Amino acid sequence: MKKLLFTVTFLLFSTFIFAQYHYRDSNRIGLYFGINQFTLDTKNFETQSGQGWNAGLTVRGNFYNDWDMVYNVQFSENNFSVATKNLALQNEAVKYALPSAQISLQWSYKIAEENLSVEFGPVFQLNGKLKTAYGNENNRISGTTLLAKDIEDISKFNFYPTAGVTFGVKHIRLNISYQYGLLNTLGNLNNGNQGMNFKGNSSILNGNLILYF
Repeated sequence: MKKLLFTVTFLLFSTFIFAQYHYRDSNRIGLYFGINQFTLDTKNFETQSGQGWNAGLTVRGNFYNDWDMVYNVQFSENNFSVATKNLALQNEAVKYALPSAQISLQWSYKIAEENLSVEFGPVFQLNGKLKTAYGNENNRISGTTLLAKDIEDISKFNFYPTAGVTFGVKHIRLNISYQYGLLNTLGNLNNGNQGMNFKGNSSILNGNLILYF
């Protein structure tokens, strides 16, 4: 995770330098925080969506006529659960927490200046390892021979096209966005599990409150 934080900090610094160079007279920098709903769609085991949190930095600058460019760096905890059986063979949903960091570049079309806009563009996500609550690591995932701890080391990178809407006033706005992961979130698990074919796509629904300076 230290490497993850270093990488994202470098990307954040580079993003701000680029934004300052191109939008020296019209930058608007803000902080944001909010919640997310993370879904992992896979046929390998039964999952359920969960709620997590977001926090990040954003830079918005005029691009051309009614278009802005928006740069975001976001840190998140994404949560979901997997159906398992505990050591007493009782059904138990094990919660997984996924620490992640995102960097994105989005085009923003202003429907109403400073009040309403729609955004779309690419999001690049770096993932840490999945984390489970202490004591649940040896639960057996329902319908498989896997233990809960066997699926913690998921793929470290994903690419999410995203679309959303931002509305509010000059210094306080709400952003709602949807992201769908095009890459196999579970692909890394295939490296150490011969004969298994892990495949899963993740999606994220975000709601963030933005405070512009």
